[in-house]
Amino acid sequence: MVGQKDSFYGIFSARLREILQKADLDLGSLQELRLRSGRPVLLQYGGYEYGLLPDGALTREAARGVCISRPELEETLEHISGYSLYAFDEELRQGFLTVPGGHRIGVVGKLVLEDGKVQCIRHISCMNIRLSHQIRGCADEVLGHLVAGGTLCHTLIISPPRCGKTTLLRDLIRQVSDGTRWLAGMTVGVVDERSELAGAYLGEAQNDLGMRTDVLEGAPKAEGMMMLLRSMSPQVIAVDEIGSSADSYALENVFHCGCRLIATAHGTSLEDIRRKPLFHRMAQEQMFERYVVLEGDPAGSVREILDGRGNCLYRRREQARTGRKKVYTEGGCGGGDMQDDVDRDEDCRDALHHGGLCVDRARP
Repeated sequence: MVGQKDSFYGIFSARLREILQKADLDLGSLQELRLRSGRPVLLQYGGYEYGLLPDGALTREAARGVCISRPELEETLEHISGYSLYAFDEELRQGFLTVPGGHRIGVVGKLVLEDGKVQCIRHISCMNIRLSHQIRGCADEVLGHLVAGGTLCHTLIISPPRCGKTTLLRDLIRQVSDGTRWLAGMTVGVVDERSELAGAYLGEAQNDLGMRTDVLEGAPKAEGMMMLLRSMSPQVIAVDEIGSSADSYALENVFHCGCRLIATAHGTSLEDIRRKPLFHRMAQEQMFERYVVLEGDPAGSVREILDGRGNCLYRRREQARTGRKKVYTEGGCGGGDMQDDVDRDEDCRDALHHGGLCVDRARP
């Protein structure tokens, strides 16, 4: 972990690096760090926003935190690019850079256009450093609900931003690829448009996506799915953040070629997704056989898992008196079948025995 911290802190300007070293943050709890020219440094840490004081202490009064100057932004960018910014022109045209560890740095500034296409970004004024977290096993309690008759179901993970959909997708890919008690290992083709899933740095994956996984990095999702279908004979295709009209044709081909699909999309519920043009017909025709809905309290929590008809297979419930989260399901979520949230330990053991799910998770 010390080596990981030194490598991560090494991308920052000298002053900010010194402050971060004093802070001695748990990188596992650090979600993102935003640097805006002339503005306070902001951290998303453990699900909360903090400013950073000169002595390394965190403060919820973000306006009191240290500010970063434009020269410090430029120094950070030089460290990130290894003083060879020109080598990252292609990534910068897409608005981000990837650094060792699979962490992604989004950048904004003045766009330079030519014939309506982005040529480069100048005068960068803000960076958003999003940390890549590979959490092995985070899909353990989910995968069993995505298998029916020994076959992986077409699955859509629905989630608001920063609620763990990419982290969950990454672990699902790894487990499907390597094989689990639910499934034999399958060949997985991954379209990694923004290098978030594999976290590739200079072409080398920083995250473990399994031994039967082929990664197509940097390709637009629609083109990437078609390329994988034509060239790699995948049994499963995985893609992050679908939703554009360009994705529609490629998704149709995946659904009808015998290949299984695992995808994610921004949304808050199945009802929300159904209102979006791309998904409306797919939901009506039950093209997706499973929906996994995430929520952010705490981040990465699975709120419910639904089948293609919208029937609930799993739902997370809150135990208000203890301030803890408890999930209980027994093959369906009809309100009349749910038992009280009191003294249910034995019921939970029975649910596990019969293939149900009971998770007890404390608030952060």
